[in-house]
Amino acid sequence: MEPKTKDMDIVTEISYSDPATECQRPLFLVPVSAGFPSPADDYIENSLDLNKHLIKHPAATFFVSVKGDSMIDAGIHSGDILIVDRSLDVTDKRVVIAVVNGEFTVKRIRMIEKKIYLLPENSDFRPTEIDDSVDFTIWGVVTNVIHRL
Repeated sequence: MEPKTKDMDIVTEISYSDPATECQRPLFLVPVSAGFPSPADDYIENSLDLNKHLIKHPAATFFVSVKGDSMIDAGIHSGDILIVDRSLDVTDKRVVIAVVNGEFTVKRIRMIEKKIYLLPENSDFRPTEIDDSVDFTIWGVVTNVIHRL
């Protein structure tokens, strides 16, 4: 476990989405049983391209890899890949990628009474108030999280 001296998760890698990449897989529209298995081959209705499903604005979408555990209560874990859309409007309570004093971080943004806060979703970490002394930019809005079970 990482020491709790830093309040920021670190974005370790940034990758671009490639709109030319297609990876269509079968899409089963029949509910999957959590009990006894049932044959599903007869229920293939369509194909699913995850790029089309997860990426709404390909030219503005990036993938970032996360290191740290300040967002575990939001379902974002160290090693996860985040899908980030830079074309979306930043609104209160969205999970964002921000640049704070030159470092990328992932946090939930709160805008309260003309003040901006970056909130972790792990009680071991402290919120960060953004004031005039902080070099701050919103880099994009997190739309999806990809992690292994």
